[in-house]
Amino acid sequence: MGHRGEVGAGRAQGFPGREGFTLLEVLVALAILSLAVVAAIQGFTQGLRLLKLAGDHQRATLIADQKTREVVEPSESREQGKEGVFTWERTTTLVETPELQTAGILARWRVYQIAVRVSWDDRRQVTIETLRTVPSQAGAAPATRARRP
Repeated sequence: MGHRGEVGAGRAQGFPGREGFTLLEVLVALAILSLAVVAAIQGFTQGLRLLKLAGDHQRATLIADQKTREVVEPSESREQGKEGVFTWERTTTLVETPELQTAGILARWRVYQIAVRVSWDDRRQVTIETLRTVPSQAGAAPATRARRP
Protein backbone atom coordinates (compact mmCIF):
# COMPACT_ATOMS: atom_id res chain seq x y z
CA MET A 1 0.00 0.00 0.00
CA GLY A 2 1.69 3.31 0.69
CA HIS A 3 5.41 3.52 0.04
CA ARG A 4 7.59 6.45 0.81
CA GLY A 5 7.67 9.12 -1.90
CA GLU A 6 4.54 7.77 -3.46
CA VAL A 7 1.75 10.26 -4.26
CA GLY A 8 -0.96 10.06 -1.66
CA ALA A 9 1.27 8.43 0.95
CA GLY A 10 0.07 9.53 4.33
CA ARG A 11 -3.50 10.09 3.17
CA ALA A 12 -6.31 7.97 4.46
CA GLN A 13 -6.24 4.65 2.64
CA GLY A 14 -9.79 3.58 3.42
CA PHE A 15 -10.91 3.64 -0.23
CA PRO A 16 -8.32 2.31 -2.62
CA GLY A 17 -8.12 4.12 -5.96
CA ARG A 18 -9.82 7.31 -4.76
CA GLU A 19 -7.74 10.47 -4.55
CA GLY A 20 -8.95 13.70 -2.89
CA PHE A 21 -8.70 16.02 0.08
CA THR A 22 -9.35 15.06 3.65
CA LEU A 23 -12.03 16.76 5.66
CA LEU A 24 -9.37 18.59 7.69
CA GLU A 25 -7.76 20.02 4.54
CA VAL A 26 -11.13 21.25 3.28
CA LEU A 27 -11.93 22.89 6.62
CA VAL A 28 -8.55 24.66 6.75
CA ALA A 29 -8.99 25.92 3.17
CA LEU A 30 -12.49 27.23 3.98
CA ALA A 31 -11.19 28.99 7.09
CA ILE A 32 -8.42 30.71 5.10
CA LEU A 33 -10.87 31.67 2.35
CA SER A 34 -13.36 33.10 4.84
CA LEU A 35 -10.63 35.21 6.48
CA ALA A 36 -9.63 36.58 3.08
CA VAL A 37 -13.26 37.42 2.21
CA VAL A 38 -13.81 39.20 5.54
CA ALA A 39 -10.61 41.24 5.05
CA ALA A 40 -11.67 42.21 1.52
CA ILE A 41 -15.13 43.30 2.68
CA GLN A 42 -13.61 45.39 5.49
CA GLY A 43 -11.28 47.01 2.96
CA PHE A 44 -14.18 47.94 0.68
CA THR A 45 -16.18 49.30 3.62
CA GLN A 46 -13.26 51.46 4.76
CA GLY A 47 -12.85 52.74 1.20
CA LEU A 48 -16.52 53.76 1.06
CA ARG A 49 -16.22 55.57 4.41
CA LEU A 50 -13.18 57.48 3.17
CA LEU A 51 -14.96 58.34 -0.07
CA LYS A 52 -17.91 59.82 1.87
CA LEU A 53 -15.57 61.75 4.16
CA ALA A 54 -13.66 63.17 1.18
CA GLY A 55 -16.94 64.23 -0.44
CA ASP A 56 -18.11 65.93 2.76
CA HIS A 57 -14.75 67.68 3.12
CA GLN A 58 -14.91 68.92 -0.47
CA ARG A 59 -18.47 70.20 -0.01
CA ALA A 60 -17.48 71.99 3.23
CA THR A 61 -14.52 73.61 1.45
CA LEU A 62 -16.80 74.81 -1.36
CA ILE A 63 -19.26 76.31 1.17
CA ALA A 64 -16.41 78.06 3.02
CA ASP A 65 -15.05 79.46 -0.24
CA GLN A 66 -18.52 80.65 -1.29
CA LYS A 67 -19.12 82.36 2.07
CA THR A 68 -15.71 84.06 1.81
CA ARG A 69 -16.46 85.37 -1.69
CA GLU A 70 -19.89 86.70 -0.63
CA VAL A 71 -18.18 89.51 1.32
CA VAL A 72 -18.13 92.36 -1.20
CA GLU A 73 -17.65 95.36 1.12
CA PRO A 74 -16.11 94.08 4.34
CA SER A 75 -17.02 95.46 7.74
CA GLU A 76 -16.50 93.98 11.17
CA SER A 77 -19.21 91.38 11.67
CA ARG A 78 -20.03 87.83 12.71
CA GLU A 79 -22.59 85.79 10.77
CA GLN A 80 -23.65 82.17 10.86
CA GLY A 81 -25.99 79.85 9.07
CA LYS A 82 -26.76 76.31 8.03
CA GLU A 83 -26.67 74.60 4.65
CA GLY A 84 -27.89 71.03 4.79
CA VAL A 85 -25.82 69.14 7.36
CA PHE A 86 -23.16 71.88 7.36
CA THR A 87 -23.07 74.77 9.85
CA TRP A 88 -20.97 77.81 8.91
CA GLU A 89 -19.69 80.84 10.78
CA ARG A 90 -18.10 83.88 9.12
CA THR A 91 -16.09 86.41 11.14
CA THR A 92 -14.79 89.62 9.58
CA THR A 93 -12.35 91.70 11.63
CA LEU A 94 -10.29 94.81 10.94
CA VAL A 95 -6.55 94.10 11.04
CA GLU A 96 -4.28 96.72 12.59
CA THR A 97 -1.69 97.84 10.01
CA PRO A 98 0.64 100.44 11.53
CA GLU A 99 3.03 100.07 8.59
CA LEU A 100 0.37 101.54 6.27
CA GLN A 101 -0.07 104.67 8.38
CA THR A 102 2.02 107.81 8.18
CA ALA A 103 2.22 110.15 11.18
CA GLY A 104 -0.79 112.45 11.21
CA ILE A 105 -2.24 111.13 7.92
CA LEU A 106 -5.16 108.74 7.67
CA ALA A 107 -4.24 105.44 6.04
CA ARG A 108 -5.50 105.05 2.48
CA TRP A 109 -6.14 101.34 2.94
CA ARG A 110 -7.82 99.09 5.46
CA VAL A 111 -7.15 95.39 5.77
CA TYR A 112 -9.84 92.95 6.89
CA GLN A 113 -9.43 89.32 7.86
CA ILE A 114 -12.29 87.09 6.74
CA ALA A 115 -12.45 83.69 8.48
CA VAL A 116 -15.08 81.10 7.58
CA ARG A 117 -15.46 77.90 9.58
CA VAL A 118 -17.71 75.11 8.31
CA SER A 119 -18.45 72.19 10.62
CA TRP A 120 -20.39 68.93 10.40
CA ASP A 121 -20.69 65.58 12.23
CA ASP A 122 -19.95 67.25 15.62
CA ARG A 123 -16.18 66.86 15.20
CA ARG A 124 -15.29 67.70 11.60
CA GLN A 125 -14.54 71.20 10.40
CA VAL A 126 -12.85 73.21 7.66
CA THR A 127 -11.58 76.76 8.14
CA ILE A 128 -10.62 79.21 5.40
CA GLU A 129 -9.03 82.55 6.25
CA THR A 130 -8.09 85.35 3.89
CA LEU A 131 -7.17 89.03 3.94
CA ARG A 132 -9.01 91.66 1.94
CA THR A 133 -7.68 95.18 1.32
CA VAL A 134 -10.17 97.99 0.72
CA PRO A 135 -9.73 101.75 0.39
CA SER A 136 -10.47 103.82 3.49
CA GLN A 137 -13.81 105.64 3.53
CA ALA A 138 -12.41 109.04 4.48
CA GLY A 139 -9.76 110.68 2.33
CA ALA A 140 -9.56 108.02 -0.35
CA ALA A 141 -11.31 107.85 -3.66
CA PRO A 142 -13.55 104.83 -4.05
CA ALA A 143 -12.28 102.07 -6.27
CA THR A 144 -13.81 102.16 -9.73
CA ARG A 145 -13.75 99.61 -12.49
CA ALA A 146 -13.24 100.46 -16.12
CA ARG A 147 -16.26 99.54 -18.18
CA ARG A 148 -15.96 98.05 -21.59
CA PRO A 149 -18.34 99.14 -24.32
